[in-house]
Amino acid sequence: MAGEEKKDFNAMLNNRRDMPKIQILTDEKSIKKYGGSRMYFAPPIDYDNVMKRIPFGQIITVGKIREYFAVLGQADFTDPMTAGIFVSIAAWASAQRAEDQTPYWRTLKANGVLNPKYPGGVEAQKKRLESEGHTVLQKGTVNIIYYVKDYENVLFELMPPQGTD
Repeated sequence: MAGEEKKDFNAMLNNRRDMPKIQILTDEKSIKKYGGSRMYFAPPIDYDNVMKRIPFGQIITVGKIREYFAVLGQADFTDPMTAGIFVSIAAWASAQRAEDQTPYWRTLKANGVLNPKYPGGVEAQKKRLESEGHTVLQKGTVNIIYYVKDYENVLFELMPPQGTD
């Protein structure tokens, strides 16, 4: 995203559009790739609400949030593109608020990778994660990525509401 300081991310966060919804895919290649035809779309505020549940010292990945929403929405999978965008919107919306903060830095990309699209980039996320006791390591010398060491050991387990299993 560009020009974040000029955007009203809280308005974006609270725009439900026509979500939640399920879209039925008919493209065989996509069905095979994602493991089914029922694609769930959760509104941005739902991502924010889930991200607020992650306690100090624990983390979650966008993939785990997507899995949770797929179960919740009785779908085969959750749209990966909107998930990434909505997680970023939640992060920037939190950065624009003085109160009701979302600990967005605890939400990581696949394989425990830090998100360069968060406010302050990976350096700010790295600092916050390290202040909570996580070890952040660097991988690569040209295309550098940062990730949380042994992130699997501190994954927060999202539990679907009662009656959805």
